[in-house]
Amino acid sequence: MSDVARTASGGGAPARAVETVLVPKARDLGDFEVRRALPSIERRMVGPFVFWDHFGPVTLSPGKGLDVRPHPHIGLATVTYLFEGEIVHKDTLGNDATIKPGAVNWMSAGRGIAHSERSDPKLRPAGPRLFGLQSWVGLPKRHEESAPSFVHYARDALPEIEGEGVAARLVVGSAFGKRSPVATFMETLYADVTLSPGARLAIPPEHEERALYIVEGSVEIEGESYPAGRMVVLRPGSSVDVAAPGGGHFVLLGGEPMDGPRHVWWNFVSSSSERIEQAKRDWQEGRFGTIPGDDKEFIPLPK
Repeated sequence: MSDVARTASGGGAPARAVETVLVPKARDLGDFEVRRALPSIERRMVGPFVFWDHFGPVTLSPGKGLDVRPHPHIGLATVTYLFEGEIVHKDTLGNDATIKPGAVNWMSAGRGIAHSERSDPKLRPAGPRLFGLQSWVGLPKRHEESAPSFVHYARDALPEIEGEGVAARLVVGSAFGKRSPVATFMETLYADVTLSPGARLAIPPEHEERALYIVEGSVEIEGESYPAGRMVVLRPGSSVDVAAPGGGHFVLLGGEPMDGPRHVWWNFVSSSSERIEQAKRDWQEGRFGTIPGDDKEFIPLPK
């Protein structure tokens, strides 16, 4: 672990490590709030990540639950990752999977898929706990029209890194000499990192684009402190030393830059605005199919 946790060093005065800091926009969903860091005016993407939502921690009222009705996607992969609670995923391919903390759901929409996300009925009487992240990874142009797919990886399938006050789980991609089993279309970085009080972590420069999303506590970079609920985008090309005097929990994200800009409208991502218009028509006209076990309602196309 010494090569992971050591302080970055080098001759001369280092360039400032932080490129920009994104403050998520809060959106009230009634029973809880969602904070969206990507896309933003300051930064549309970090690596292949085109969308980043943080929800909770929250305990819903007794009898309530998460109910994201069936809705469509194209041109992206959704990544659902929880710190607390459970979410039941169902989709038009017939998948029915419950995600729990530390596991990962990776759904590649490709040319089109619809899914729903709900709380398990057995958890509703007491009021479910929700705390986690949902992000979207854009697909390279050559894979935007690939066949849709869904994979679930349990917590114990993901590599862990521990030592010197650092505990990390590699959710997607590669970092610190390890690689996640989650298959991706381009080089991706997604690691869940906890630093004990006083611990430090050197973020290596192996990925061109990198950012930290601070979940809990705070971190320091070059003497500047960044609190929970901030996305700190790092400059490329050098190792960046992250400290947590009081302890901190963050997600390290990024990877290979996208192969060109992306149009993002509602739940659709594409390199082509015409393709998004087609997806709108497809959803209105029922061409995404139905979800087994969840076909009684849906989210209509926004006006």
